[in-house]
Amino acid sequence: MNQKKERIGRVKEINRFPVKSILGESLSSAIVNHRGVLGDRLWAIKNENGKFGSGKTTRRFQQMEGLFNYKARYERDTLIVTMPDGNEFRGDQERIHEALGELLGIPVRLVKEESISHFDEGPISIITTSALKMLSKDLGEVVDPRRFRANMLFETEGTGYQEDEWVGRRIQIGPSVTLRIVDPLERCIMVNNSQEDLKQDARILRTLVNNHSAMFGVWAKVEKYGEVSVGDEAILLD
Repeated sequence: MNQKKERIGRVKEINRFPVKSILGESLSSAIVNHRGVLGDRLWAIKNENGKFGSGKTTRRFQQMEGLFNYKARYERDTLIVTMPDGNEFRGDQERIHEALGELLGIPVRLVKEESISHFDEGPISIITTSALKMLSKDLGEVVDPRRFRANMLFETEGTGYQEDEWVGRRIQIGPSVTLRIVDPLERCIMVNNSQEDLKQDARILRTLVNNHSAMFGVWAKVEKYGEVSVGDEAILLD
């Protein structure tokens, strides 16, 4: 039986967030394995109660103010965290725990993921330029993709939430990676938060709630591992 294949776009951006809920880095290519983009959200900031720093409070996560003032990247395999004042610390430096605690105002430790994932939903998050155009149209001004902290931004044609139709289906990216789209992503107040040159904007979430049930983007599981690069074609397989 022949597989029906449909080109849906190209990879425009690849993003990795080494530490949960703080800013990350843009990549030209990335290895994708069972837990998503290699090194993504592998670390988190943990408080004395065992909860992990986030933009919201849940059973496992604790809201911590100002996390978007911090940024993380990897230099080869070494985690580097940039503080709001520009000072940098390696993830393997003992001093990093004290430095984070001083700035956040509470005792914390930077910890690596153990048996339970640091992801809110799943390994890979995807948004599209078509959805961004739709949201921008509803809002009345251009919405920056950085607000959604997606692992991948697909360049797609037209305007609208095309990715809603991908749920339950497989997508091939480049020559080797295959993802299965699992569910839409329900957004929270974090999309409103200021980061870098983006200002706080409560209209973002409100517009999504009013026009698309607070959903924006989709999340996926990885079925076939490999490498993805900016410019790779995204093909809907079935």
